[in-house]
Amino acid sequence: MPSLLNTSRPPVFCPGCAHDRILHALDKTFQNMGLSGHQTVIVSDIGCSGLFDTFFHTHALHGLHGRALTYATGLKMARPELHVIVTMGDGGLGIGGAHLLAACRRNLDITLLILNNFNFGMTGGQFSATTPAEAQVGSDFLNRMEKPLDICRVTSSAGAAYVVRSSAYQKDLAQRIESAVRFEGFAVLDIWGVCPGRYTKRNRLTPQTIDKSLAKLPPADGPVAENTRKEYGRHYRELAADRKQAAPLLKIEAIFDPPDPVQQEVILLGNAGQRIITAGEILCFAGLTAGLRVTQKNEYNITVMRGHSISEIILSPHEIGYTGIEKPTVILALSQEGVDRRVRIFNQLDSDTMIIKARGIDLPSCHARIHQVDFKKQRIKAVNWALAALAVLAKLNKVIHIEMLQSALESKFKGKTLAAALDLVREVEIDH
Repeated sequence: MPSLLNTSRPPVFCPGCAHDRILHALDKTFQNMGLSGHQTVIVSDIGCSGLFDTFFHTHALHGLHGRALTYATGLKMARPELHVIVTMGDGGLGIGGAHLLAACRRNLDITLLILNNFNFGMTGGQFSATTPAEAQVGSDFLNRMEKPLDICRVTSSAGAAYVVRSSAYQKDLAQRIESAVRFEGFAVLDIWGVCPGRYTKRNRLTPQTIDKSLAKLPPADGPVAENTRKEYGRHYRELAADRKQAAPLLKIEAIFDPPDPVQQEVILLGNAGQRIITAGEILCFAGLTAGLRVTQKNEYNITVMRGHSISEIILSPHEIGYTGIEKPTVILALSQEGVDRRVRIFNQLDSDTMIIKARGIDLPSCHARIHQVDFKKQRIKAVNWALAALAVLAKLNKVIHIEMLQSALESKFKGKTLAAALDLVREVEIDH
């Protein structure tokens, strides 16, 4: 297999940084295993180790400091066929220590590479959870007051089934990483390396001194016998198979053809009380009536009946791997609060985007096509503007058509509520 390194974003670390050696060893691992980018996901957080996801042509998720294992857990449970690799520094390890312990107990098939260079290198060389007490670091004397963490002892005692302590300079590092990736369960590699940009400016640390330090520690070189057990994901699926089946989910039959069978991205910009989230759900139901895949992401204030309310919906004939929207097909602009919350997105719009705007809403300057509707003149209450905007969208035959919307309402509502919703859809005028 060819290298998975990203040629458009060549790896750049400080000269002599151990991270560069680990990165190329990981790439060699991928090549030896014959893995493609679509079979692999790299999950990272903040710090120099957090650059790994940008340097590879793989799936990637870059998140908050110390939280990488939480994202990796969700990915592996949802997509068990993927090889999930987490890169984390000793800084992120300390910040997310509780997540590390949970991952050890859980034994999900994830490989964790801890790039351990004994300090927060990116932010000034402050002490981390693994900094030796005698080291001179950027946080003065504080490291002298705390006992450094022995990663391998902690993870082994917490239940990790595979634990390795290694130097970044070992010739067989790629093989060690490969063995961990192939292991079915949670595998931890504590990889010691040099941080020339910060740590070694005040402390003597070389590949040779790392080897001597490792030789003095208890061995950690693979499977932990007392922690041997079933991999979490496989065990979960085995146990779940014997459970009583939950009530069947609502099934929406695919009975229509969509107006345009390509991915459509819609953003509803409203405020609390306009039933924006419900309208987004109805739009998703409408997409399902045409056999489309759908996603919905919502944002709203923690306050009740006050502030913005936003829903982002994607309808697609293909599997949706990324739910972010950068250039929407349609924006429904129904309140000033919602528009102001997403003001930056308008700078990126061109004539391919349609904006259905309630009269009285001020929009930033943009190049989108704007269709204005005077809901007040039509005597439509603000609480119904979101549904009315969907009706306008359907009558314009954009994203959905009227039959899709009516079918979605029949799936969502019953009785008087359904009758009122259908009446509203029939009575809404498109305006110009």
